[in-house]
Amino acid sequence: MDQIPRLSEVLYVGLCRKIGTPTEVAIRRDVIDIEEMIRKPYFNHKGCGVMESGSFREGFRFESSDFDKMRWFCHYKLITDISQFRLFNASKHLIVLMEDSDTSPGFVRLRLLTPARDEITISCLVLFNGGVYITSPLWRETLLQILNGSSSNSLNFRIHGPCSSWVIDFHEFDEAFCLASFPWPKLLGSWVDRCQRHTWPSVPVLEKILKNECHCVPIGSKVDMTSNELEWRLSFSQAEHQLVCTMNHTQFLCYGLLKIFLKEVVNYRKEPLLCSYYMKTTVFWMMQLGHVRWCPNNLLDCFWKCFKYLLYCVYHGLFPNFFIPENSMFLKKIVEGARSSPLQQLYQYYRMGVSCLLLSPTLRSILEPALSSPSFELSADDGEFMSIADLDICGMIEIYI
Repeated sequence: MDQIPRLSEVLYVGLCRKIGTPTEVAIRRDVIDIEEMIRKPYFNHKGCGVMESGSFREGFRFESSDFDKMRWFCHYKLITDISQFRLFNASKHLIVLMEDSDTSPGFVRLRLLTPARDEITISCLVLFNGGVYITSPLWRETLLQILNGSSSNSLNFRIHGPCSSWVIDFHEFDEAFCLASFPWPKLLGSWVDRCQRHTWPSVPVLEKILKNECHCVPIGSKVDMTSNELEWRLSFSQAEHQLVCTMNHTQFLCYGLLKIFLKEVVNYRKEPLLCSYYMKTTVFWMMQLGHVRWCPNNLLDCFWKCFKYLLYCVYHGLFPNFFIPENSMFLKKIVEGARSSPLQQLYQYYRMGVSCLLLSPTLRSILEPALSSPSFELSADDGEFMSIADLDICGMIEIYI
């Protein structure tokens, strides 16, 4: 145990070089922020909003970093209460009421309150209980047909979850055509109360999150696959990005460490029952619960506490969504018989302790010098320092990437 702080700092420095220093990560995010700010007037003129999401947007530059984008039409106005109808011009906007009664946790139905005037909307409507609703499968298929039918595109788009997906040079791109909700749904009141109770995120960050939209993406729950065509999943990508940006660098590297361990060890040559989103959610829960000391010389302990939380969730077959805990993200994926395989696998790693990190080629290459030489030491400054020339190169790469 006496070696844990030393090995943690060595791992911290190695991950800074592998994942990025605090300044590098800040540059990556700033370049995308500036790009979105410049393009925003153009997209608004076109009547849509666009935002980057996913690990690339968060500041990671792994070869497998996903390129995710969300796009929404600005003339759709989603409201959470019928009294908000008067806030919008019904002659210009399509006003849609989000209904969360009799839906799975984290999912809503979208009831159209004004006449549909465009072909996309009209093609996605069905009657239900005396109302007109937008169905998520028809929405996905309609947008997919438009993309594949475009004469300017030679790409083969396909449906991937709620997204339209395509591949360029072995990189997968996902774009979700969603609908934006402002204000936030009322059912998120308990999440706001929890944030205030645990004092994370801070009040300014929480206020910033609540001033932005959340989104509805076109996919239903997996509770009952035969009756979920009216359901849309609530997405909090903007809020998640804000939360990732509040992380100190130890927290961000721990998140990256979990992603590396997941890819190179847990999911290596196996059916990926666990996904990267679980790793991010785990770090969010650990940050909010406040039982972890997040600093470079404690990085191994940070990883281990996150790992034990993940193991606990797999053992119980419940993985609570950070925003809506009633929504178990393991539902229909890691239950009953399907749970035994990842549970046995994770328990083997648990018995190994933090040495299970050596199963990863990337992490082993970082730790081996310190393990083979008790005198080998690195301070956090060794990983965080970059020359002005290197920072200029980093900025140029991000601009032309």
